[in-house]
Amino acid sequence: MKVTKFGGSSLADATQIKKVCEILTSDPERRVIVVSAPGKRNSSDIKVTDLLIALANAKISGQPGNQELEAVLNRFSSICEELDILEVMDSIKETITESVSQPVKDASRFMDATKALGEDSCARLVATYLNKIGFKATYCNPKVAGLLLETEVGGHVKILPESYDNLAELSHLREICVFPGFFGYSKEGEIITFSRGGSDITGAILAAALHASVYENWTDVDNVYAVNPNLVKDPFPVTEITYDEMRELAYAGFSVLHEEALYPAFVRGIPVNIRNTNNPSSKGTMIVAKRTHYDSLVTGIAGEKGFCAMNISKYLMNREVGFVVKVLSIIADEGISIEHMPSGIDSISIILRSSDFTPEKERRIIQRISLELNVDNVSVNRDLAIVMIVGEAMANTVGTTARAATALSKAGINLELINQGASEISVMFGVREEYCSYAVRTLYKEFFS
Repeated sequence: MKVTKFGGSSLADATQIKKVCEILTSDPERRVIVVSAPGKRNSSDIKVTDLLIALANAKISGQPGNQELEAVLNRFSSICEELDILEVMDSIKETITESVSQPVKDASRFMDATKALGEDSCARLVATYLNKIGFKATYCNPKVAGLLLETEVGGHVKILPESYDNLAELSHLREICVFPGFFGYSKEGEIITFSRGGSDITGAILAAALHASVYENWTDVDNVYAVNPNLVKDPFPVTEITYDEMRELAYAGFSVLHEEALYPAFVRGIPVNIRNTNNPSSKGTMIVAKRTHYDSLVTGIAGEKGFCAMNISKYLMNREVGFVVKVLSIIADEGISIEHMPSGIDSISIILRSSDFTPEKERRIIQRISLELNVDNVSVNRDLAIVMIVGEAMANTVGTTARAATALSKAGINLELINQGASEISVMFGVREEYCSYAVRTLYKEFFS
């Protein structure tokens, strides 16, 4: 069995949905399809999820939201009309209208329930269209199927272990299973959504639960590329990449796959195949546990803005037992997770997400560190970007870090910090945010030109 997931660009309109169904039905092993909400039809268009967010915000603020509701319904109505499946539009309209007419008791829960309507409605119409063209298919409700989630402290969404046994029952279906991505249910029956792009996670969960032979993630590019195609013309295509390499790159800004989507596939050892809906003849990129070949020394280069560094110095820090534990405990008390932690003998830098490290939390944390740990100095350096070079072949090659640092230096880019992962498959450079894209292009030129 193959589990296939199609992104928003693959389901943006009727023409794209026809392509999706052609791909799905061309291989009898493709028995499960996970769908996103329809995306943009062109560069000036609006994604259905964004239309639903606007609708939810209108309702939460006490407005009727009639115009926003009409925009959502018109989008689905036009797709159904072109596919000649107007019979399903009545149920889609009823479901959406009824859902957003509920009183807003909890704004967050209301927002989640409204956002989920995009994927849910898309799954219903795709299942209907598959039956229309002669392929037995059924819409699979995540609640009925047993996709159970919970929200942890800090807003992170976690899948409950029993979900895998629940979802394994889908293997007994004789029809094609059309499953909406992006959301599941709490044990109390409330809708919980993943972060944006979370349909990737749904697909990986189903692939793991069903012990799929491969998890196909269909998008709008032929391959994973060594660098963001928006930054470099005709970037180097990557044909094979490991889970670990992809995880590092996704963390640093690669947007081909949600950074949390690999874990369920990784645990079960299921290969992930990135494919292009608009060019199904391309074999795409395989994400695997162990590579069979290396096309280049560096697999990929990525950059992400939105970081800051808290720098702490204290003379004889290395001799103070438990110092780092105390620092991390103070940060944890504010519900913040750390990203990186390069250190010296008498100093340590804690890399954090700027969005998590608000000015209020910064003030409290610095005050506690100063008073409780009696440090010599503590300061915060904001507006940082993280640029990473990633590649398993780097672990067996001398001088890669020096080569990268020299290239950045010659380009006039000052390095705020350098950190190499323990696995030696990645090297991270901290630069000012305004140099992020320039640094990525500089490193690409060094290793690929």
